[in-house]
Amino acid sequence: MATNTGQMGYLPRGGAIFCTIPDILYLPELVFGGLVLSLVASTFINPHNPQAYVISVAIFCFIMTFFWLLVFACGSHQNRSSWASADVAYHGFAALLYLSASVLLAFITILFSKVSTEDFLKNYKLDIAAVVFSFFTTLLYVIHTVFSAIRWKSF
Repeated sequence: MATNTGQMGYLPRGGAIFCTIPDILYLPELVFGGLVLSLVASTFINPHNPQAYVISVAIFCFIMTFFWLLVFACGSHQNRSSWASADVAYHGFAALLYLSASVLLAFITILFSKVSTEDFLKNYKLDIAAVVFSFFTTLLYVIHTVFSAIRWKSF
């Protein structure tokens, strides 16, 4: 029986991953995760400040999401339920990482708002954009986790 998350007991492969609800979110996750990465990387990063953690989370999630997209696109998962549970586990973990990184980035942005020099004002604006995109990316990973869990339960 077909559902909004694909067929029950079926993991898509090839071009079909762009037709099911949880898997169609791979591209927005990559785009907005890349935006977070580039915005934070373009600001002043002090290794003692949590923006280094935000960069690490963005790089890890970008690489792993791209790898996960390739696994599903190439059909390497061979339609096993262990891949469905791994999909839920990865996206849940990525959502948790992005949530922690988003909160830290918002905290640092609030601290930077107290400095009012010209150079810090530019970094402050970039950090505000990074915070918005970071929370949006977190939302995408949470939605992907929920729909992947629905698909996993149908196995």
